[in-house]
Amino acid sequence: MFRATTILGIRHQGKVAMGGDGQVTLGDMVIKSQAKKIRKLYNDSILTGFAGTSADAFTLFEKFESKLEQYRGNLNRAVIELAKEWRSDKYLRRLEAQLAVLSKENLFLVSGNGDILEPDDDIIAIGSGSGFALAAARALRKYSDLDAAEIVRKSMEIAGSICIYTNTNIIVETL
Repeated sequence: MFRATTILGIRHQGKVAMGGDGQVTLGDMVIKSQAKKIRKLYNDSILTGFAGTSADAFTLFEKFESKLEQYRGNLNRAVIELAKEWRSDKYLRRLEAQLAVLSKENLFLVSGNGDILEPDDDIIAIGSGSGFALAAARALRKYSDLDAAEIVRKSMEIAGSICIYTNTNIIVETL
């Protein structure tokens, strides 16, 4: 588990949203409180967020973006090829990060272990506060009338109130 951030994504009622907190820590110190850990890629049709070390995440964003271009936006193929390269490349396999990737059709968690996971319930969470955010999102989706972006924001606020590595400076992006 990465003690670096919380990223939460959901597909709900035909909308897709992803949120990330802004906290960057170094050991037990908060270095930055308003970092942006989510990006829109491939003509703003894909959301991706990272948990882990920043330099590693930027490397993965660049690799993933090149895979999306190479496979003309075919998200499934780009994710598979990224995971394969991440797992087999001597340099890349040392990267310590996870990616959450969402489109209107798919949600993926991608890791350097070669994992490509698709959640059953259209909610994905990574990072240190992921369990808190995931539980909150599941409850809010089931027991409220909130839209996708509101579920992400409220769930991230709950995670930020519990997890010491997650703050409530939340950025939410939608598709």
